[in-house]
Amino acid sequence: MELDEAFGSVGEFGRSQKRLTAFLVLLQVYVACQSMLIVLVGAVPEYHIDQGEIPDSTEELARHVHFADNFTSIATEWYLIKHEAYKVNLASSLYFAGLLIGNIFFGPLSDKLGRKPVYMSGLFFDVIFGYVTAFAPSYEIFAMSRFIVGIMNGGMSLVSFVLTQEYVGKSYWALTGSLTNLTFAVGIAVYAFLGYYIREWRFLAFVSNSPGVFFFLLSFMLPESPRWLYSQGNTAEAEDVLRYLACCNGKERLTIKLKPCAGTMKKNDSASGVLNLVKHPVLRWRTIILMYIWYVCSLVYYGLTFNAGELGGNLYLNVALYGLIEVPAFPLCMFFIEKSWSGRRKTTTYFLIFAGFACIFTMFLPENSGFFFSPTLLALCGKLTVSAAFNIVYIYTSELYPTVVRNAGLGVCSMTCRFGGVLAPFVPSMKTLNPSVPFMVFGISGVSAGFLTLLLPETLNKPIAESIEDLQGPVYQMLKNKKVNQLEENT
Repeated sequence: MELDEAFGSVGEFGRSQKRLTAFLVLLQVYVACQSMLIVLVGAVPEYHIDQGEIPDSTEELARHVHFADNFTSIATEWYLIKHEAYKVNLASSLYFAGLLIGNIFFGPLSDKLGRKPVYMSGLFFDVIFGYVTAFAPSYEIFAMSRFIVGIMNGGMSLVSFVLTQEYVGKSYWALTGSLTNLTFAVGIAVYAFLGYYIREWRFLAFVSNSPGVFFFLLSFMLPESPRWLYSQGNTAEAEDVLRYLACCNGKERLTIKLKPCAGTMKKNDSASGVLNLVKHPVLRWRTIILMYIWYVCSLVYYGLTFNAGELGGNLYLNVALYGLIEVPAFPLCMFFIEKSWSGRRKTTTYFLIFAGFACIFTMFLPENSGFFFSPTLLALCGKLTVSAAFNIVYIYTSELYPTVVRNAGLGVCSMTCRFGGVLAPFVPSMKTLNPSVPFMVFGISGVSAGFLTLLLPETLNKPIAESIEDLQGPVYQMLKNKKVNQLEENT
């Protein structure tokens, strides 16, 4: 039988898959705490300098600056203010640079070595260097540890997302993808809650990192992805995993016999390499467009999140709101992306364009116009819709790539996504040029990415390719010819 047919027999989302999905989804709380760490750990409390001139040296500055004692941060410990303030944003950008590198290497590695060993290795070193962050004796060690945590966190979370997709049937990919991103949003609020009660930055970093130990120990119980095993020609092992899932679903006597995967017959075939994303014309154009869309989603998403620290009012409430505002996005996603009149492509387009215009319109609203007509509310609306688009893009990208290059494709797209993350901490600081500049950058980026999405094919109710050869298979050719015929009829 075919793999998707086997999932139908096993149960596309049975008890075993629900437990596996719940575990990997909850992991996103830990990922969110690591991603947002610098928002509170790098926050600058109120301070005053007891002399007219700003001291040139850090040692001199330490003698004359007085911080409010409501919380500590790396800024208060290493006096990262005035001419040293850029180091806070630099540490954040180093984390996202690490994510970029992690996405480059972990995607192809997991396509070649397997999902589970690469995921486990990333999580182990993520936890180790998370503790290095908490006990860093100097800013340089802190920044280095954030860079390495970024590498491990980015690669590990990418592979864990793919695992949540590949444990279940294709019809549940939208649900598991949405739950993953929903939990990340809740994780931001959880981190704000921890920060409210833990005002000492080292203890906050320690507590935020500690759940990783729990997740690492339990991860030994995870099975390998049956889709990856099948795509690599390990049919017998894929059958064993499916029988295990079936047994946990109460189907002990189920007989599973898979057909060999067409794309794995050639052992020297480099179908699982990143190079195929460039060599294959269909994958090449999909990848170029998706790379830009991921970049924009990251730039706007993280830019607006980091901008929470620039807003007036309670810092912890702002961070929590920027996380919780994403929660309504996921029911909206689940509703629209499963409808034939909207699907993945059109819904992504609408959300990105709405996010772009929401950011642009903030420039025309005065600060004192009340909450319901304030730039803050429009910025929150932009955060909601770009979160919805980001959620769909994860699901959409998974469906656009064949299994043998899915992690490589997600890795390359996530890599460009991290360029947006690297730039995001610096965009809010552009308001020194003009208060409208950050939102203009976010707005133009969102609108342009929305229109580019229209160039991609729809994947709703379409078959998932297991190998690159499947893109040339009769089912795909039939779909392609059908589209050509429709265009000819319209003209």
